[in-house]
Amino acid sequence: MDKLIITAAICGAEVTKEDNPNLPVTAEELAEEALKAEQAGASIIHLHVRDQNGNATQDKKVFKKAIDKMEEKGVSAIIQPSTGGAAGMSWQERIQPVYLEPEMATLDCGTTNFGDEVFVNDLPLMRNFAKEMQKLDILPELECFEVGHIYNALTLKREGLLDKHLHFDLVLGVPGAMPASVRNLLFMVEHLPEDATWTAAGVGRYQLQLAYHTIIMGGHVRVGFEDNIYYKKGQLAESNAQLVARIVRLAEEYGRQVATPQEARQILEID
Repeated sequence: MDKLIITAAICGAEVTKEDNPNLPVTAEELAEEALKAEQAGASIIHLHVRDQNGNATQDKKVFKKAIDKMEEKGVSAIIQPSTGGAAGMSWQERIQPVYLEPEMATLDCGTTNFGDEVFVNDLPLMRNFAKEMQKLDILPELECFEVGHIYNALTLKREGLLDKHLHFDLVLGVPGAMPASVRNLLFMVEHLPEDATWTAAGVGRYQLQLAYHTIIMGGHVRVGFEDNIYYKKGQLAESNAQLVARIVRLAEEYGRQVATPQEARQILEID
């Protein structure tokens, strides 16, 4: 097995400080949280940002401020901006952070129900994202909420729009999308190309359950406040680093080594 890449999704677009007062929101808080998560064992920082009112934004300037702070504090992990944005945003609005030329960025691979909203990612929109990331030499992380999304990504591959290593993020447990279960995780993985790598992200209480099995299956793990704000039932997590550290302990018990940021770059074939 490859060494384990741990992604820390430190903020998200939906969670608020009312949900968990430890949520990082400002550029300074995000940078501190990113550094602590890396020190705990994360090699990718999945990044959303908020405006002055705490609302989700895709403003390139806000992303830049957070990323600059992370670099000032010595974060060496791969910083992976989200292009998900919020329901109703245009693709031009959502794609702004890729023009900061990060090493990675997310590329959502299909439309899905997202609670009471519809998260639109049709093929024309996906092509626009893929073309821009290709121009800027950015590795897309292919976000898949359903099996059909994997095949949307493979359509882009056939069209020549994904010419780098294929790395998927299998997100299970979003209300309205594929439920989180080990059976569904196995089903999703069966449809991936053999030479692809993958991360699993379980939403809410399923985060830990999927992490256990992903470590054993040879996949990679995503944890963090975007997907889950609890350490265990009824106990809010103190930090993203606390959630990362637990995955490191589980991996060590199983005998699987955790990747450093540089080792993660090698696994993902990032130049």
